[in-house]
Amino acid sequence: MTKSDRIGFIEYTELFTLMKIRITAIRKASYPDLMAKYENPIEHTCDVLEGQEWISIDGRCPEGMCPSAWGSMREFVEALARGEGNFYDGWMKNPNSAMISCNDGFRPVSFYIEVI
Repeated sequence: MTKSDRIGFIEYTELFTLMKIRITAIRKASYPDLMAKYENPIEHTCDVLEGQEWISIDGRCPEGMCPSAWGSMREFVEALARGEGNFYDGWMKNPNSAMISCNDGFRPVSFYIEVI
């Protein structure tokens, strides 16, 4: 990237302000029957609490966010931060939001993601 390309990139990115996104843990489920049948015993499980909140700035993973949960929601957070929304043609009552669950099949957490 040349110096003029960098200057153009800086000017371009300054034109767009990314939205802050609030991520709230809404519900944490647990399926002991599935754990007993399929999961090996583990010492450390998910420590996310219902009601816990994080703020994503510039579409980045917030500090303290579970990496696995972030992997499930990253594309939605980034899209909302860019001002996109209305996923799946009216899926959510608030078009600037999404309800996403982490990919833990034994103890999934549902996260409400919204522009603030």
